[in-house]
Amino acid sequence: MMTLHSASLPEYEVYALRYATVARRRNQNFMQADPHDGPMPMDYFVWVIRGQGRCCLVDTGFNRQAAEHRQREFLRCPIAGLAALDISPGQVSDVILTHLHYDHAGNVDLLPNARIHLQEAELQYAVSRHMQFQLLRHAYAVDDVTHIVEGLYGDRVVFYMGDAVYAPGIELLHVGGHTRGLQAVRVHTARGWVVLASDASHYYDNVCNESPFPIVHDVGDMLAGYRRLLGLCDSPDHFVPGHDPVVMQRYPAHGDPANGIVALHAPPRGLNTEL
Repeated sequence: MMTLHSASLPEYEVYALRYATVARRRNQNFMQADPHDGPMPMDYFVWVIRGQGRCCLVDTGFNRQAAEHRQREFLRCPIAGLAALDISPGQVSDVILTHLHYDHAGNVDLLPNARIHLQEAELQYAVSRHMQFQLLRHAYAVDDVTHIVEGLYGDRVVFYMGDAVYAPGIELLHVGGHTRGLQAVRVHTARGWVVLASDASHYYDNVCNESPFPIVHDVGDMLAGYRRLLGLCDSPDHFVPGHDPVVMQRYPAHGDPANGIVALHAPPRGLNTEL
């Protein structure tokens, strides 16, 4: 993958939209035992990349039915929530799916005009022999995977086999680890290169302590991914984990804070994450 010099690249706006949450404890979020157990909730996000005539959604979240089934607190439909950014579902031209777990790949049917960008290895993994094990398939929803297969037969899916430049200033990074085909997204903004890690690191503490989240396909790939993604950020303050409530504290709200949207292209507040 070749990257143009940063001075010649466009600068995008990047937003995180929080759509659900669930109560958890620290010991649920790390493979290594944490001696400082206590509350550590998990937030659920989708991300918007906007600029240069593009409106790209990174992941599509889950719906209310899935939230009830999995006992998550559903705050808003992530697709309907785009209205707070003056984006209608029909304006979303492209969806980058970091992977196909239920909380990242639902609602595709609500975006009729979007092309779907996915690592080929992820769809292969989601329908592979590994899914005969309930432990590994639990985080997938068969309806979501079916919608991707339908999209493939409807000429909506674009596959990647490794790192790729999606567009000038937007890069797809095949990391693996959490799932076989997990990809992160690197975006050039006014403040530099921001990495949307998605589930390459659920929390800031996963990456800074090199202690993986327990749902993992390959531990070695996950650990290597931490170091690689940090190296591709302009600084540790440009690293955005996939599920950490701290993200909502670190970045300024876009519009009404009740909409659950923060601007990741804006400088973060001075909270210490010890990255």
